[in-house]
Amino acid sequence: MIPGVPDLSALWGTKAPAAPGRPSAPADGMDPADDAALNEVRRLLGNSLSMAGGPMEVAGRLRAALAQAQPTLFATLPGGPVAQVEQLAEGLTWLIHHVDQPPALVAGFGRLGMALAECGVAPQQLQLAGAALAEAMRAGMAAHGWRQDFDQAWRSTWQHAYEWIAHGMAAGRYQPMTWAAVVLSHELRREDLAVLRVRPYLPMPYLPGQFARVQVAEQPEVWRPYSLAGTPSQDNTFELHVRAKSWGGVSGALVHRSKPGDKIRVARAEGGMTLPGNQRELLLIAGDTGVAPLKALITELAVTGDPRPATLFWAALTPAELYDIDDIARIAAAAPQVSVVPVLTGGELDVLVETVASYGDWSGHEVFLAGPPQMLAVTGTALLQSGVPPHHLHYDTPE
Repeated sequence: MIPGVPDLSALWGTKAPAAPGRPSAPADGMDPADDAALNEVRRLLGNSLSMAGGPMEVAGRLRAALAQAQPTLFATLPGGPVAQVEQLAEGLTWLIHHVDQPPALVAGFGRLGMALAECGVAPQQLQLAGAALAEAMRAGMAAHGWRQDFDQAWRSTWQHAYEWIAHGMAAGRYQPMTWAAVVLSHELRREDLAVLRVRPYLPMPYLPGQFARVQVAEQPEVWRPYSLAGTPSQDNTFELHVRAKSWGGVSGALVHRSKPGDKIRVARAEGGMTLPGNQRELLLIAGDTGVAPLKALITELAVTGDPRPATLFWAALTPAELYDIDDIARIAAAAPQVSVVPVLTGGELDVLVETVASYGDWSGHEVFLAGPPQMLAVTGTALLQSGVPPHHLHYDTPE
């Protein structure tokens, strides 16, 4: 052990979370000493990454080193060199933002392992990645800038990440890539928006807040991502909230031509916008069909008896656009710790920002954003400026 670097094996072990409804551990669901130790790891990783030139520079050096050591590795992965460097940079940033959230780390690297296995990557091809990452960091620093505690923090972090990736690769061999599913019900809530209830024929693993790509029979070559508004702890069904900009495409087929009994295919669940293992209070902000993944989160709170308070703001132009408010109000009624605040913006995002701010200080909350890109940008920026730490801000932008 290096003095000042926590033992990550103890912190990222297999502690069981408190049972729903029972008193949780202090503050973040962990002992205060563990929480402080993981914050120290995040500080070491973040500071060293900045000193080494930032995520993009380090990712560029890392890809070059791995490509030289494993010439076939990147040939099996999607995208060209530029896109792959960008993905590596995003991964480094995500790691630092989530290093103090062990459940998110385990789940995220497990999903990465499944995705890499689908691309044909073998675990042994990643064995050198930890050393290559440490070297990519060291090479970007001034002389004597690379410290022993930096090296220990990165190598230990990668050791655990590699194990979780390998477990994900192994699990991926026994899990289908897609599931056949049937449409149980189809409700046209607006002219351009429908809510479909779907049931896979076989149990499909996912976490509340995730999304999955969907294929319809009339366009078998196209897969379109939609959030899964449901929780696996219910009846193996979930909702798809679909808005169609036209009569064509997957969305057009689901909104305008789908009916009960239709068959669709659903790919593996993706995304990291899931409930964290800590017990921080939750701030949820939705726009339009972005309410779907947040509905899944409050449903999980209600079903499991999770006691943490949650406040959901749902922004809409008019009352008619609050297409699912009755069902969301029903869920909130079953979970007294959940509050729902409809916000009629009239198209002005400042109204949403001001309304959220008027409810108090959110800097200690875990924040989840889902909706149109402009809403994500405006509300995310405002929350960061108000003191919400970047690693407490969660959103997915599936392509």
